[in-house]
Amino acid sequence: MRVGINKPVSSIVPHAGKMSLLSRVIEGDEESIVVEADIHADSPLYSGGGIGGWVGIEYMAQAIAAWAGWRASLKGEPPRIGLLLGTRRYECSRPLFVVGETLRIEARQVLWSESGLAQFECRIQVDGDEVATAALTVFEPHDSDDFLKGRNE
Repeated sequence: MRVGINKPVSSIVPHAGKMSLLSRVIEGDEESIVVEADIHADSPLYSGGGIGGWVGIEYMAQAIAAWAGWRASLKGEPPRIGLLLGTRRYECSRPLFVVGETLRIEARQVLWSESGLAQFECRIQVDGDEVATAALTVFEPHDSDDFLKGRNE
């Protein structure tokens, strides 16, 4: 059962400044999360009247980061770094997300491994209409310092 999440995005997602694309964390459970992103012209990704539909992959990845950060916060842990390894079947029905729209992004974990690999099914809705879907594969190292120094086992 999903529960409301009353945490600012900045407390559970390691992205900073204008590269933090999410506006709100709505609800989540052990396997999924729902977040929202308001489309603004001051985004560094804004071009030609909106934000390219291809950026939907990044919105989905940040939703997954929010899920992982929220789950870590429930254990009293800080958010850890994660890596987007790839995507399959990204489909977006529009070339642009238009200024003034609010994207509702959902991510649901479908596969998980003790190694830190996981796969999520994601979708983006605008005004209740599904406009993008994808399966994202991500990796969260157990020790980010060792991983960044090339010592991940």
